[in-house]
Amino acid sequence: MTATTILQRGAVSVSDYRCTAGPSDKPFAEQHRCHSISYVRKGSFGCHSRGQFHELVPGSFLIGHPGEEYTCHHGHHGGGDECLAIFLAPELVETIGDDPGIWQRGSVAPLADLMVLGELAQSAAEGRSDIGLDEVAQILAWRFVEMVSGRSPRRLQAGARDRLRAVRAALWIDAHSANAIDLETAARQAGLSPFYFLRLFSNVLGVTPHQYLMRSRLRHAARLLAEGDRAVTDIALDVGFGDLSNFVRSFHRAAGVSPRGFRQASRGDRKILQDQLAASRAQ
Repeated sequence: MTATTILQRGAVSVSDYRCTAGPSDKPFAEQHRCHSISYVRKGSFGCHSRGQFHELVPGSFLIGHPGEEYTCHHGHHGGGDECLAIFLAPELVETIGDDPGIWQRGSVAPLADLMVLGELAQSAAEGRSDIGLDEVAQILAWRFVEMVSGRSPRRLQAGARDRLRAVRAALWIDAHSANAIDLETAARQAGLSPFYFLRLFSNVLGVTPHQYLMRSRLRHAARLLAEGDRAVTDIALDVGFGDLSNFVRSFHRAAGVSPRGFRQASRGDRKILQDQLAASRAQ
């Protein structure tokens, strides 16, 4: 078993687990250290917890409760498994719902709503999405509690004061987008808990804080590309991207052309824009 920490924040941490155990390996008892939700993205395994047996396949979730013992085995599961594990701080669990009946269930079968969020979390972990991993982790946990508890999804009703908070937070993010900003930093600036801030910002503005941060960086980059001749690498670093490849990939996903192609188009190369328009019509 190998475990790689991908994210470590106050309310959420995320690790990548890869197990190579097979039918001949002896299972051993483990203990959940906190509330957790582990998305099985590959392989399969069995789990024994609280006198019940659970069979987990791709799309399933292993649910952890602090202090709960469990034993995983691969008795009839060959090839090991891979999981994306989300660990939640007590204050976050208390906010979204800490009923033991929810967290002591051991596992959750593959459910469409949760699987989609699991794949989104995996995409964010691999840097292939503009949503923050800390954001989708909290959204997944919130949706899990709603589904298991039978609560109907509730849309946050934001009053005038909260709407103003969201707008001011967006302006602050835009003004400081070249800096390293995570969900907790932005929430602290707004004077709100990260979970409430995430819900409020998304409800009022239609994007998550991290999505807005990434799009602010891309907007600033587009202006710099169009207005000057600075090197693309310098622009990427100046607007807040840690490396050139991530910037090029994100910019191309947003604009449909590479940063250099966008610069050429801004200087009057009509063919680039015509090709992009033709491609969009063909989709």
